[in-house]
Amino acid sequence: MALITVVGSINMDLVVRAPRFAHPGETITGESFLTVPGGKGANQAVAAQRLGGTVAMIGGVGEDAFGASMAQGLADEGIDVRHVDVRGGRASGVALITVNADGENTIIVVPGANGALTTDDVTLARDVVLSTDVLLLQLEIPMAVVQAAAAIAHDAGRTVILNAAPAAILPDSLLPLVDYLIVNETELFTVAGPAARDQQAAITGLHDRGASAIVVTLGGAGARLVPRDQAPTLVHAYTVDVVDTTAAGDAFVGAFAVALSEGLPPMEALRRGNAAGALTVTRAGAQPSLPTRDEVDAWLSAHQ
Repeated sequence: MALITVVGSINMDLVVRAPRFAHPGETITGESFLTVPGGKGANQAVAAQRLGGTVAMIGGVGEDAFGASMAQGLADEGIDVRHVDVRGGRASGVALITVNADGENTIIVVPGANGALTTDDVTLARDVVLSTDVLLLQLEIPMAVVQAAAAIAHDAGRTVILNAAPAAILPDSLLPLVDYLIVNETELFTVAGPAARDQQAAITGLHDRGASAIVVTLGGAGARLVPRDQAPTLVHAYTVDVVDTTAAGDAFVGAFAVALSEGLPPMEALRRGNAAGALTVTRAGAQPSLPTRDEVDAWLSAHQ
C-alpha cells in the first residue's frame, strides 16, 4: 500500500470562466463562476488518494466556512486530516482563477491560513512523516516549513518530491534533501536563478547545487527526466481536447508520487503522470477534474 504524506496548501478556488483574459484596466463579462476546493497541496493529496495512494495531509485552514468545507472534503476523499489545523482568527487560503476559451488560466493566490504554518506543525506531525513512503511538498507554504519536513523525511531515508510551484529561488540547503524536483519550463528558470541562460544551464546549475533528479513538465510535449550524471529521457504527452488546464500539474505530480511509492521505475511514473494530466485537462475545475486509478489504467491501456 502506497503511503504518501503531503505537507502543503489548502485553498478555495474562486473560478471565473471568460472568453479571454482582461487587459489591465479593462472590465469584461465572464461566463460562469464556481467555488471549487483547490490548493496545490490539497490537489496533489486528492490526486494521489484517487490514484491508489493512502494519503495524510498536513496543512492549515481558516476559521471560516471555506475552511470547514475543505477539511471535510479531504476527509470525504479518505485522506487522513488529523493534522489539518484550524487557524483561529485567520481566513482560509483562496485562489482567484480566470479560465479563458482555450482552457488556459491565470491564478492569484492569497495564502491565508497556509502562510501561518510553522515548523512546529511539522514537528507535531513527525510520526506521520516518518511513516510515509513518499513526502510530497510544494511552495504555497513558508519555505522554512518545506525545509523542515524535507529534512525529517530525507534523514529517515524516505523519498522526497518537491514540486517547486509557485516558483521561487530555492535555498542551497534544501536541494540536497530532495530526490525529485518537479518544475515546468517557466518554473525551472526561476528556481535556477538569474544566472541560467538556457534550460540546460538551469538544470546543470541545480545539479551543481545539490539537486538529484529533475523532472521538467513540458505541457503538450510531455515530461523530461534529468537525473544527475545520467542521460535525460523524454516521455511524450497525449493529445487531448483541452477544457481547463487547472490542476493538470497537480494530477501529474500525484500520479508520479503514487507510482514511485509503489516501486515503479521513474519512466513509468512519468507515463502515469502524463496520463493523469491529460485526463485532467479534459474537465473543468481543480479537484473535480482529478482522475481515478481506474480511469488512468483504462487510458493507458487504450493508448499503448
